[in-house]
Amino acid sequence: MKQRKETIYIIGESRTNMDNAITVIYNSFYVAFEIDVETNTIIDVGCTHTINITESFIKKIFIGKDITDLAAIEEEVKRRYHGTSQKAVIVSHKDAIKKYLFVKEKYYK
Repeated sequence: MKQRKETIYIIGESRTNMDNAITVIYNSFYVAFEIDVETNTIIDVGCTHTINITESFIKKIFIGKDITDLAAIEEEVKRRYHGTSQKAVIVSHKDAIKKYLFVKEKYYK
């Protein structure tokens, strides 16, 4: 019987423009990550959004990547995601990395 990998759930938060529909509805922008703690691999992603393609597109950028690979993911977001929440996506990812590393150090040494 194959042992199941353990994953954890982390949310990164940021703000976006005051006139952005996400800010009007949710007050903040959130990206939630399910991460394999053994490999740092992002298994699933969800985010606050007003249209479904936003979350679908963000999933394509993040799933399968190493959550801690900030430079590569930030470059890909800048190159591919041209919505008004681009900076919020990057800041939320940075916030999630900080939280993830804290949790990993505390519980998974």
